[in-house]
Amino acid sequence: MQLNAVEICTILLVIGSAVLIYLERKFPYRRGIPFFREGFWTDFIGYTLVQSFFLKILIFDYIIVPIHASISWGDFPKVSNWPIGWQVLFFLITHDLYIYWFHRWQHANKLLWRTHEAHHSNKYIDWIAGARSHSVEILINQTIEFLPIFLLGADPVVIPIKGLIDGLWGMYIHANVNFTFGRLKYILNGPEFHLWHHANHKEVFHANFATKFSIWDVMFGTLYETKQKPRFWGLYYKFPKDYIRQHIYAIYRWYFEDLKENKLDDKTLD
Repeated sequence: MQLNAVEICTILLVIGSAVLIYLERKFPYRRGIPFFREGFWTDFIGYTLVQSFFLKILIFDYIIVPIHASISWGDFPKVSNWPIGWQVLFFLITHDLYIYWFHRWQHANKLLWRTHEAHHSNKYIDWIAGARSHSVEILINQTIEFLPIFLLGADPVVIPIKGLIDGLWGMYIHANVNFTFGRLKYILNGPEFHLWHHANHKEVFHANFATKFSIWDVMFGTLYETKQKPRFWGLYYKFPKDYIRQHIYAIYRWYFEDLKENKLDDKTLD
């Protein structure tokens, strides 16, 4: 039986996950984190399995495919004649640059932070912690990520390959692994920089935004580097622990904080 690209990439994703789990046990960045740490099942079942399954259907079947089918995109330049490797690299770089700037905006904008704070709520960062991302954040980012692949006429195999790289790299930069790329760390991002981004330290709230290519942080002046390790992770305020409440909290907090600010403005006017 011959496997298709999606099946092969899925198998490689599972194997890659197993390797990262082994490396976490063997070479931990932060010692003492149990495998079934607090929030593990929320991240694995709620976000990795359930949310990913339904958002994949929503994003591809009800957003990207209808947009692509209903509008003529003939004037768009095409990449279909490029080698597969160049197509994948092109979308990796362009999407990663977008993610860098959108990520910075999320940390700078109060409303967008509500869609991102769940991602920073884990006090134990490991291979599966990166999956904890609000569905609105995923909806925005993956639509912007995969729609151009359709519009620019890329080979369909680019989608599972890029999905595999995204998945593995996302797990890798969050992995509790004491590893560095050496001098290449200023080009390729890894746990050394990203685990600091998740630290509950004010000096990194606006630093180390890169996902795959740390060169964006170097180029745009947001790289934070130190030989020290963080002491605290997570948010400085209380945050719900289950999937449903984490989603509701984003709306609840935005609404009531906005209401409170409006009342303060009214008092000022009085």
